Amino acid sequence: MAPTVCHLVGPPGSGKRTVGLHLAALTGAVLLDNHLFNDAVFKPYGADGVRPIPAEIHALAAQVRTLGLEAARLAPRDVSQIFTSYLTRRPSGPAALQRVRDLAARRGAVYVPVWLECPEEELARRLPLPERRERAKMRDPEGLHALLRESGILPPPPDAIRIDTSALAPADAALLIASHAGALF
Repeated sequence: MAPTVCHLVGPPGSGKRTVGLHLAALTGAVLLDNHLFNDAVFKPYGADGVRPIPAEIHALAAQVRTLGLEAARLAPRDVSQIFTSYLTRRPSGPAALQRVRDLAARRGAVYVPVWLECPEEELARRLPLPERRERAKMRDPEGLHALLRESGILPPPPDAIRIDTSALAPADAALLIASHAGALF
């Protein structure tokens, strides 16, 4: 059976990592949360989720992400993966989406895009929650509003599963994804 590459996409605070943890527990897939790559650079820099992160630090995180994607490509055939991403309308958003699609194709894996949607007011409410601090995640609601105004959210592709995480608990969202993906995992 072919491996599965599930790609959870959503804005900061939409529950990507939380849903991914539940989905990994259900399926045995490896969770490759975007902070797995970012934190290797963000933590030494001292990112606090409030102050902006300079472009040169983002460039270093991109290098780590490139290495992580290459390691994911080399994974054994019996390893399925769950990636999480915030993809914007900027050119880097569609390019990042294509990189994960291409990785799945190179592995001979089934690609399952999942768009986690959530009203902006709910995202802003979630950002200051204490659990976001430990992973240097965005915690500034005003910064979120500016980010969404400036960069937006990449619209879901036609093959995406769309889930409103304000209306569904993370465990239920994971069950929904697993049921849509069927026997793929």
